[in-house]
Amino acid sequence: MPETTTEVRADIEQTRARMSTAITELEKKVHLSHQIGEHPWAAVGIAFGAGIALSASSADMKAARVTSDATRQTGSKVATALDGIVATLVTAVTTAIHERIDSAVSEVATSIRGSTPPRSNLAAMHSTEAPDLPIRAD
Repeated sequence: MPETTTEVRADIEQTRARMSTAITELEKKVHLSHQIGEHPWAAVGIAFGAGIALSASSADMKAARVTSDATRQTGSKVATALDGIVATLVTAVTTAIHERIDSAVSEVATSIRGSTPPRSNLAAMHSTEAPDLPIRAD
């Protein structure tokens, strides 16, 4: 057993050197690219075997089916949302166009008549005869 400080330090340095060498060797064994470089034919064989195993398991077909189902479900949700957006947009545009047309027809009718009749005449027209209203082609 070492008794002096110098001997203890030398022992520690030897232990560090052995550990460093051991760690380097472990890293080489664990590092995949190093293993492939050391044993290329074994790597090709393992890759080939893994490919055959995956193709026999039909995992690719299952993955394709799941992807297709997910896409279909998402597509129908998106289509429904887009249908709602388009319907709302078309309704808003149609309402705006009708309001513009009604406003334009009202302005033209007012300019042809000259001025709007007094309020009392309007009330009388409503009670006895049908007013001249613009016809909308909805």
